[in-house]
Amino acid sequence: MRWAEEISREEWGKIDQVIAKYKERHGALIPVLKEVQDICGYLPKKVQHRIAQGLQLPSSQVYGVVSFYTFFTTIPRGKYVIRVCLGTACYVKGSKQILDNLQRELKVEVGGITSDRRFSLEGVRCLGACGLAPVLVVGQETYGMVTPGKAIEIVRSYP
Repeated sequence: MRWAEEISREEWGKIDQVIAKYKERHGALIPVLKEVQDICGYLPKKVQHRIAQGLQLPSSQVYGVVSFYTFFTTIPRGKYVIRVCLGTACYVKGSKQILDNLQRELKVEVGGITSDRRFSLEGVRCLGACGLAPVLVVGQETYGMVTPGKAIEIVRSYP
């Protein structure tokens, strides 16, 4: 996916603005990484290197923080991240079929991103809502007792 590796001129400008805003602050790395990830959708190596240079930190330190915290990603994500629970309660109640249907509907593999960058699809071990099984999360919204058909309706409702 060629587009996944490209950072636009406009995005580089925004990245530089974020770095400049925090450059003189102690403990700036995590806020900079968060804001830059909001701009790009992920933190590729060349962006991490730019942040390291701008904050006068070793690239290894930036990479260490990015790789330690699960909130940060070096893989492009869609505008909306769809998480389908595959824990025991959800799996027994049909979450695998939900995941399979979403893969077909969105034409994306688990761990992938749709060609329009709207959705990322993930299968997760547990979302901590077993009483609502099967569970689907889109962005920050949790949906319980989802059927395969309802999952498609939910995803189609996102712009």
